[in-house]
Amino acid sequence: MKKLEIQISQIAPCGANCVICMGYLKKENSCPGCREGNESKPKSCIRCRIKNCEELVNNDFIYCYECSKFPCTRMKQLDNRYQRNYNFSMIENLINIEKYGIDIFIQNEKKRWVCSKCGGIISVHRGYCTDCGEIRYYHTGTKRAPIK
Repeated sequence: MKKLEIQISQIAPCGANCVICMGYLKKENSCPGCREGNESKPKSCIRCRIKNCEELVNNDFIYCYECSKFPCTRMKQLDNRYQRNYNFSMIENLINIEKYGIDIFIQNEKKRWVCSKCGGIISVHRGYCTDCGEIRYYHTGTKRAPIK
């Protein structure tokens, strides 16, 4: 079982928490996270337009919110897709990182994504614990909603 240990380097420039991504949580050939090497990453992640954004790279920005174009069209498209499919906002994450700082953001992520049943990790893409199957979110159409 992977424990929910989040390092600052596991928060992507777009505000995604790599630790809760299915690519990271896979048992075999798992992705090391957006800021790590490209060895085992899917091609779509290697070619990520946000991670490879000229503004981000040329200005040594750590997060997209540091850019004067934030939120840019690409960021809005990604955020809309994640809000629609997973009830998850990367723009909201970035606003919270800017407002409260990365340490508080990580503390809140640990509370939000740890399984209350076994302590495993809730996948943002699946809505359930990858260890015990405990459901945290369920589909309502194409959107996930918290279980009350």
